[in-house]
Amino acid sequence: MTEAEKQEKLAQCNALCPNTLMETLEISFVDIGEDFVTAKMPVGPKVFQPEGVLHGGAMVALAESVGSLASYMFIDYKKFMIRGIEISANHVKSVKKGFVYAKAQPLHKGRTTQLWDIRITDEDQNLISVVKLSTISLPKK
Repeated sequence: MTEAEKQEKLAQCNALCPNTLMETLEISFVDIGEDFVTAKMPVGPKVFQPEGVLHGGAMVALAESVGSLASYMFIDYKKFMIRGIEISANHVKSVKKGFVYAKAQPLHKGRTTQLWDIRITDEDQNLISVVKLSTISLPKK
């Protein structure tokens, strides 16, 4: 994928965010390749749990956003729609500031179901959460 193609795909991804949870959480898509998509989300009071660290639910929302978009980018989205069908997250470290990055890579890319490995890291590449997302491709009516 050329740099121009990469930038065009990222622009397409980010154009899907207005008026969605991604906009609310300030999630933006920052990198894309042949077999991955990466998004980032700022960490601050808006996404804190009461103890002042990043809420696990916000991390799961970030992971589902990047994994679902990865599925969307790697199918014929004019004919199919993507839905998440299962998500599992293991949070291994807390974060209080900066950004977190979620990188979705496929474990399985079938015609109907897809399985994504999503690693959430902080700005220093520390592992924050490991997420597994299953998606399904459904024909548009």
